[in-house]
Amino acid sequence: MLSSVFKDIKAISESEDPEWIAAKLQQMKDPDVQSIVVGDSNLERFDKGILEFLNLVQDQPWMYATHKFGYIAPYNSGSIQPQSIQHPSAIQPDNSLKNNRINIRLDRLHIEKYPGGGTHNVLITFAVRNQLANTQESVSFSQTYRVQEGQSAGIAGYPVFIGLNVGSQGIAFECSTVNVKNEEDKTILAALESSPFQSGLKLLTTTQPAIAPFTEITLGVVRLLAQRNENVAVQKFYLGLDFEDSAMGCRLAEGNYIAVQVADETVIDWNKWIYKPEVGAIVHKADNSQLSYNYVIFRISQYEE
Repeated sequence: MLSSVFKDIKAISESEDPEWIAAKLQQMKDPDVQSIVVGDSNLERFDKGILEFLNLVQDQPWMYATHKFGYIAPYNSGSIQPQSIQHPSAIQPDNSLKNNRINIRLDRLHIEKYPGGGTHNVLITFAVRNQLANTQESVSFSQTYRVQEGQSAGIAGYPVFIGLNVGSQGIAFECSTVNVKNEEDKTILAALESSPFQSGLKLLTTTQPAIAPFTEITLGVVRLLAQRNENVAVQKFYLGLDFEDSAMGCRLAEGNYIAVQVADETVIDWNKWIYKPEVGAIVHKADNSQLSYNYVIFRISQYEE
């Protein structure tokens, strides 16, 4: 399985240093912290500023370091019946995907709140292993989206990996997002919007010599951007999907997988939520409210020639 390719990228939620977080937000000109005193020479005033800052940001969606995972099964074409949502550990694996090929597409990128405020330039990167007959090749794919706070990116079904070889053990899927505020870095993001990146990463059943350098360049760009002063990594998650029957394992099947950035996995009970096909949204059964968190939804389907 895949060891974390994002281990050297520190998401803002992973930091235990409030001064670093506060300095980062000031660099990004976050509207919520402009009045907080950071680095003042007066110790008493400085301590008060840090305490105010901690109280301000502790419940921000971008400060959550955990992700809650969910799964929505495929439904019959034309059906408008609400779809139930389950944790991926509660579903049956689709063994027809074993030693087969799949497509992975991005269906939703929702930004409830990211550092910096306003419209966010979000660099999202996916990483998996393409499992070939005699070897494995690490592959990654990045794309950038401009998303207004409280809204979702204007995409559905965006191709990420086409023809990914699964193998017998399933897949390990990783994702990271970087909020890019540095104006000079936006030219790099523009390159990711060019035509070579618009159709996802097409994979073969044999080793592709160009994949390794492409992956290294992609991950190098992500690491560089995540470390720049006005930029910050916000979300990181790792999801292993396999064919085993262990109680806490997550299964691989066709359908949609949801990754919601939360303070604790218990804050969301999927029994209280449904997916409504007629509006294309996940809503609460009681009041039709939508998820007020940052989340990513990707889709897995069987590859067809």
